[in-house]
Amino acid sequence: MPLLTLHNQQIGWTPLLVLGYLFYLLLGAMVFQLLEEQAETHFRDQFQLEKLKFLQNYTCLDRKALEQFVQVLMEAWEKGVNPEGNSTNPGNWDFSNSFFFAGTVVTTIGYGNLSPSTVAGQIFCVFYALFGVPLNLAFLNQLGKSLNAHLITLERWVQKPGRAQVVQTLAVAIFLTAGTLLFLVFPPLVFSYIEGWSYGEGFYFTFITLSTIGFGDYVIGTNPNKHYIPVYRSLTAIWIVFGLAWLALVFNVGADLMEKFLQLKWHQPDLSLAQGATTKSEDEPEQPRIHIPS
Repeated sequence: MPLLTLHNQQIGWTPLLVLGYLFYLLLGAMVFQLLEEQAETHFRDQFQLEKLKFLQNYTCLDRKALEQFVQVLMEAWEKGVNPEGNSTNPGNWDFSNSFFFAGTVVTTIGYGNLSPSTVAGQIFCVFYALFGVPLNLAFLNQLGKSLNAHLITLERWVQKPGRAQVVQTLAVAIFLTAGTLLFLVFPPLVFSYIEGWSYGEGFYFTFITLSTIGFGDYVIGTNPNKHYIPVYRSLTAIWIVFGLAWLALVFNVGADLMEKFLQLKWHQPDLSLAQGATTKSEDEPEQPRIHIPS
């Protein structure tokens, strides 16, 4: 385990990382509660008032009947049936939507707004994900290797050592900029135009999707009052796959930078042990340490 020497005591930095991770989760929980709890209470009270108004306007219904109807609406929504509109609206399980759903399964996004309702469909979904998720990871890994290979080829193309680092930095900058424009900046404009969302909502959907968080509060192609072209969801699924590969590389770079920062901060060689290090055998691994004098 990597060690930190503090006042002649060795402390593993892994517990510090665990504590930092837990602190980050607790901080997020407190902020989300602060931002969302009051709004949720407001919406709940508003819903109760609207329900009372509805019962006052339609005296033929009692509270129990209304609750049963609301339960029916909730069950319909859980089954992927939008309660708005009528039965002439396009179904959720045409080929385009099914292709989109298959993509959300293998990429582990899982919006939650649509799921198999038959036993056969649920069993097939389990085995489809069992083989599809590793296949998707292998595909994304190979796609990432291909992108890295292009960067290596670009480095070899530059013969001068001093220029190679500049070209590498420039290539990474172009990669990040082009990917940001292609996968994070332009798609929200398309979604905002087609779905009627604001740009902020479209950007939120884009990042939540490509990061495979997939809350399901925003999903494309579900508005019953809009007419979508048949390939709309299929093209979106293809965009998701390549966007996943790009964002995964960005996350990997961020994780590597964070790990290097931790190693730089906590794993500097202990100067007090520099002379004794020469007596160790070459095959004996050294524990990187940093000494903080009292």
